[in-house]
Amino acid sequence: MSRLLSRRRGLAAITALAAGVGLPAARAAAFPQRAVRIVVPYSVGVGPDVIARSLGDRLAQRWGQPVIIDNKPGASGIVAFSEVRRTLPDGHTLFVADTATMAVNPLVHAQLPYDPQRDLVPLTLLFRATFVIWVGGDSRWRSIGELLQAARAAPGRGVSYGSLGNGHASQVAVETFARAAQVNLMHVPFKEAATMLTAVASGEVDFTAFSMNTVAGLYQRGRLRPLAVAARQRLPAHPDIPTLREAGAPDVEMHPWAALVAVAGTPAVVIEQLQSDVSEALADAGVRQRAEQAGFELTPSTPQALRDRVAADLALYAPLVAEGRVARQ
Repeated sequence: MSRLLSRRRGLAAITALAAGVGLPAARAAAFPQRAVRIVVPYSVGVGPDVIARSLGDRLAQRWGQPVIIDNKPGASGIVAFSEVRRTLPDGHTLFVADTATMAVNPLVHAQLPYDPQRDLVPLTLLFRATFVIWVGGDSRWRSIGELLQAARAAPGRGVSYGSLGNGHASQVAVETFARAAQVNLMHVPFKEAATMLTAVASGEVDFTAFSMNTVAGLYQRGRLRPLAVAARQRLPAHPDIPTLREAGAPDVEMHPWAALVAVAGTPAVVIEQLQSDVSEALADAGVRQRAEQAGFELTPSTPQALRDRVAADLALYAPLVAEGRVARQ
């Protein structure tokens, strides 16, 4: 009788194993069941794309499934995120969000086709970059002081700057700086980073704020020239570029960031696995080395830390919208 009972218990255990009963790890292992898509609201080669591809390579190795990077630049991420929020909430579509999609767009747009609080689940911060103030290689300005002097001489029209659109990190960073310096600048929006940087290099637009990674090629060829680093300390790889404070300008930091989010409604067990797997991937030496080479600081975090970052940005950028420096639409 005991032998028969033992056999029955063994069969029950096998059945439970097959069904995943009482085994969260077995259920989690079912994800992903197919290719995972990471939507990046930036062009290929721009900061968030670089990190997303490095992260995707590592996750693909871990999961044994392809990780596809889907670039959908433009409109400060609105079009891309609006499409993502309508996908099946099963973890197979992720989104690289940033300060524009999470914090600035809700301030700027009266009728935004998504709600960051309602439509997404925060996973982790990914990285932060450091913006540098760039002028064309032949620009008449040799310092931040000269640029600010020209801006004060002709408010709103004496100096122009390029960004990737109203509310984009490249705009709110410059306007935060302009507000601290008490100057008004002319904003020239672009859809693509390459077009914007070419306009600055040719002198069509006076300056921009962007990370070293994206600008490196034009910088090396002498087509763009740095005036200052928007950080408390100089860039270790470029110690010859002064900080804004050292250049005699307001001590403003410009650290654009990116984060990874999932679609609201994604099962908790999948969210837990994503958080664990992404955290492990960000700790990988190869991923970190690639980020450092590109000039980025990986900043993995808890979901709550991401929520706190968004709340801080909402408070920081609300005055820009209230004062009309960033247009409400």
